[in-house]
Amino acid sequence: MEQPGQTGALDERAYRPFRPIKARRIAWAVAVAAVVILTIIGLTIEDAPLLDRLAFIATGLLMAWFMSRQAGVRAIPSQSGLFVKNLFLGRTLEWAEIVSVRFGADRSWVQLDLADGDTLAVMAIQRADGDYAEKEARRLATLVEYGSRATNSS
Repeated sequence: MEQPGQTGALDERAYRPFRPIKARRIAWAVAVAAVVILTIIGLTIEDAPLLDRLAFIATGLLMAWFMSRQAGVRAIPSQSGLFVKNLFLGRTLEWAEIVSVRFGADRSWVQLDLADGDTLAVMAIQRADGDYAEKEARRLATLVEYGSRATNSS
């Protein structure tokens, strides 16, 4: 992948999606565990009304749905910009809209400073992933710099 300050096009690998590693694995494990455990409880609890039993199962399914939202966070770069999908909302940004990428030791995930003065969390790059997250934050910063240069030179 090209580094900032060099000329030429970025390697296609630079545009692969950003996804967390640990949070995704944990989210899927919790989702499966919640469904299995709460379904077993709901089916085996004795002398409980049917609605209570169904509530256990529904709670397991609701927890699994929420965990699937966590597992699905991502950021997908393209030549024209970045699509950021966090827990509930997705947002598409053009590279020119992104002013800077911040990811210090005090941040749980990458934060984008936007041209309109707003900020946007990118939960796809999470501090819990350690060195991998640092590399991914640098890759995103490279894409932002490259995309901004390409936009300004057009």
